[in-house]
Amino acid sequence: MIAKSDVPVNEKEPEGLKEDGTSYRVLVVDDSMFIAKQLGQIFTSEGFELAGTAADGAQGVERYKEMYPNIDLVTMDITMPVMDGVTALEKILEFDKNAVVIMVSALGKEDVVKKSLLMGAKSYIVKPLDRRKVLERVVSILKR
Repeated sequence: MIAKSDVPVNEKEPEGLKEDGTSYRVLVVDDSMFIAKQLGQIFTSEGFELAGTAADGAQGVERYKEMYPNIDLVTMDITMPVMDGVTALEKILEFDKNAVVIMVSALGKEDVVKKSLLMGAKSYIVKPLDRRKVLERVVSILKR
């Protein structure tokens, strides 16, 4: 006999699954290993597949092209060495106008975030990261 306490009360589907049961594939582009790891943990804890990471915009564009079309979402830091996130966003959108890119920004970068949204970024996430807000933002974009 199964004790009542063994059955999760609010068993819900992981947020990172598509309707067909496969995982959304995410590419995390951030020069901060801490942020990249934090995002990776948030995503994998909800069933997303961390398809890859990149430490700067140039690497991010390269990885996107390598994984295309098997990538559902890119989180893109704005301030990075080699190539910043706005330039990388532009290059990814030139390559794939339907790319789903969400910018990751520290507070005080509102003007750059606005520019990114006008260029075609789907949304933005503000650092420090809040697990619930990250998932709400990402899921609302992917499940449109």
